[in-house]
Amino acid sequence: MREHPEMNRHQIADLLGCSEQTIDRRLNGTPTAPAMFVNPRTLQDDLDTLEEIEKAPARLVTQAVMDFRETAGDLFANERDLPQDFGEDITREALDEMGVSRIRQRLYGKIDYKRARYVFHPDYAVRQALFVDSKAEKTSGAATATLQTAQTSLRIRHMRSGLPVDEPGALPPVLDIENGPFLTTTIFVKYNYRNAGDSSAHRLDSITIAAVPHAYLQKRYNPSAADTIWRTGRNAPSRGESFRVRLVFDLLAGKTRWRVQHAPATPADFTWSE
Repeated sequence: MREHPEMNRHQIADLLGCSEQTIDRRLNGTPTAPAMFVNPRTLQDDLDTLEEIEKAPARLVTQAVMDFRETAGDLFANERDLPQDFGEDITREALDEMGVSRIRQRLYGKIDYKRARYVFHPDYAVRQALFVDSKAEKTSGAATATLQTAQTSLRIRHMRSGLPVDEPGALPPVLDIENGPFLTTTIFVKYNYRNAGDSSAHRLDSITIAAVPHAYLQKRYNPSAADTIWRTGRNAPSRGESFRVRLVFDLLAGKTRWRVQHAPATPADFTWSE
């Protein structure tokens, strides 16, 4: 640490080829009773580990949707309900079929799929409140996804009509509930489609999966209204409409590429973007 004062524990561990826990033991001595679970609040001082934790469900959701995309294409072609309605069903069925670790804890919120789960890593474990929301929109709108403040813990900073906006996210960064503190994580699945033949039939073009950064990552992803991942939402404050904002996929991917995955419809191949 004296030779590399600019490095954090995660970087030192990579340099030495060992775990962060080994670094901790060398610095602080061997703890007599190591905790099974990471306290999520400590992650605000370990942002690289937080990024790693958020990457795990991004991969899980992406793989679940990829495994289910042929069925998704069939539903878009044959279902006559509104695409937004069965888009939610597709994501829920895909994750149920994949299987997700489960903690017996009910979650609440304005998000389609909610699961209290464990994230296991060789060096740690964390309790996670995973929220996965689904959107379905014509391909012309594939560049963004519309969010409500209740769906993110991040402060929403961007410019609107030439003025800076700084709106707090309403999702708590950590949920303190019966089974312990849970780190909140939000993933969005966006189904991009077009009309096919008669107006009630649709063709699925692609699927976008986006991992919204946690509030502790504010300085990395949205430090100011000028340095943002957001665009003005489709709401009119003059008419008293609730605040909306659009997550811009290219801006988020420009910060960290793996946070946005673009999956083509079958039978095209998909490659994870790192």
